[in-house]
Amino acid sequence: MHYVSVEGLSKSYGIQPLFSKISFNIEEGDKIALVARNGSGKTTLLRILEGKETADEGKVWINKDVDVVLFEQEPVFDETKSISDNIFYHDHPVMNAIRAYELASEKDDHDKISEALGLMDDLNAWDFDSKVKQVLGKLNIHNLDQITGTLSGGQRKRVALARTLIDIGFEHKHVLLIMDEPTNHLDLSMVEWLEYYLDKENVTLVLVTHDRYFLDTVCTEIWDMNSDDIHVYKGDYANYLEKKAARIESEAASIDKARNTYRKELEWMRKQPKARTTKSKSRQDNFYEVEKKAKQQIGEEDMQLQVKMSRLGGKIAEMKKVYKSYGDKVLLKGFDYTFKKGERIGIVGQNGAGKSTFINLLQGLEQPDSGKINIGDTVIFGNYSQQGLQVKGDMRVIEFVKNIAEHFPLANGGSLSAAQFLELFLFTPDKQYTYISKLSGGEKKRLHLLSILFRNPNFLVLDEPTNDLDLPTLGVLENFLSEFPGCLIIISHDRYFMDRLIDHLFIFEGNGVIRDFPGTYSQYRQTVDASPDSRSTDSNQNTVAVLAEPEKKNEPKRQLSFKEKREFELLEKDIPQLNEEKKAITEKMASGSLPFDELQKLSVRILEVEKLLDEKEIRWLELSDLV
Repeated sequence: MHYVSVEGLSKSYGIQPLFSKISFNIEEGDKIALVARNGSGKTTLLRILEGKETADEGKVWINKDVDVVLFEQEPVFDETKSISDNIFYHDHPVMNAIRAYELASEKDDHDKISEALGLMDDLNAWDFDSKVKQVLGKLNIHNLDQITGTLSGGQRKRVALARTLIDIGFEHKHVLLIMDEPTNHLDLSMVEWLEYYLDKENVTLVLVTHDRYFLDTVCTEIWDMNSDDIHVYKGDYANYLEKKAARIESEAASIDKARNTYRKELEWMRKQPKARTTKSKSRQDNFYEVEKKAKQQIGEEDMQLQVKMSRLGGKIAEMKKVYKSYGDKVLLKGFDYTFKKGERIGIVGQNGAGKSTFINLLQGLEQPDSGKINIGDTVIFGNYSQQGLQVKGDMRVIEFVKNIAEHFPLANGGSLSAAQFLELFLFTPDKQYTYISKLSGGEKKRLHLLSILFRNPNFLVLDEPTNDLDLPTLGVLENFLSEFPGCLIIISHDRYFMDRLIDHLFIFEGNGVIRDFPGTYSQYRQTVDASPDSRSTDSNQNTVAVLAEPEKKNEPKRQLSFKEKREFELLEKDIPQLNEEKKAITEKMASGSLPFDELQKLSVRILEVEKLLDEKEIRWLELSDLV
């Protein structure tokens, strides 16, 4: 089924063109990753497809049977209403029943639960409620009565994501799901669940993401967007890089040929031939086409930078028996560690486990409850926090950087000017004279990162540095950091970024327990997958928190709620029925005597049955652990 046709689409803001005369088509089942630099109009294009913005030129056709659902970087809510009202915003009997049921169960109101149960049975809403429960649980959304206006940035993102995923499962036969950086503000377990969910979901998808592992799992093709064209690459990210390099090489050869022709034709044009014959006129017209081709700039800027880092002495940092709690919540418990020169540490763990507090303690931005933190005299921290760029008043990009320093020192004794350093981080000369307020969200993030590196620190602490950065910028950043000779601590949910740059991990397990794993995040995940209790079976993993473990109490498992018991009973009936239906369909299809149209219907149905079985079996396993 044909979903979308776009022809000759153009959009500008003032004199700044974003894209010009781009065309493309989207078919049912496509899973597309859109790749482009910050400021090139990715978000604007997504909003045009969803109908929230209009193009200056061109046509957008969307099939009347297709619902377009957009997940934006900055979600919009009714701030005065609860999470429940913002998620279950459809005024529909099924949605209303599920909302009433979820709220009654959360409050453990038995009268309302009984009333909601009857309504759920009447409407046969249990399958959809199972999906709702899975989404809310995996995204750690529980207090549905909380007013949306009181949520933090990360909570808002998770509520918006839950609303989107529930929305696409609600009576939509044909959905175009558009997602702009969906993994920002999610911890790694949530990212991994989301990629599994989208990979299994039968949905047509256009996705903007900087997470290359997520991209590879979810998408089947990559669209590389520039100002006047979209290049389509089938396959994964590695294939995209290979094919794009080959395309650029081919274009470079074509441009070199055009430049040779241009030099010859320029000499002819300068002679200003008097005869204005048809032949010479056509040659003049052709000259301007050749000139345009010859003056093209292609390829991606590459980071080749030998840093003259501020001298780092023998003593780096030492943390001795450090404790930190907030009320009853223990974040660090007797933490001991001595940092070494050139160390590269990744930090992972669930949101709220104390990762940001840990790096704030290290830098002296917060104080421990007890213990000592000693920092070497030569250490200069470079702190990239999630708070973003702090600018007093509006100013041009180049002015902001020059206020930090005029030049950046290099290892060979030379230096780069502020303008040259900006170009290295993909700020063109024109963009350098743009006011900071006019930059896109991703460009502001890039400038924030650049301003920290330009101060020439020798101990970098990066808290989610990849959020909102485009893939070309990430390549530049990774190349820079791979050559960085100082110490490096990274908190990130971007597994590709972590794998490329870190040597070992601090695993924040909660309740003050931190483990040191000697390897990359992918190696850690392989260890966890190979052994459910990797802590006791993997001899290479060392406990950093050396104090005694908390006493293990023989606490009983949490009992199933009334609602969960009811759901568990229904699952035990549904799963055998679905298995029987799957078996019957398989036998019919194998008979070889069915007409084509019936065989086609059965092929569609068996896919639906298998998907339902997957969902119900996962949920049954979750509930059976509590029984």
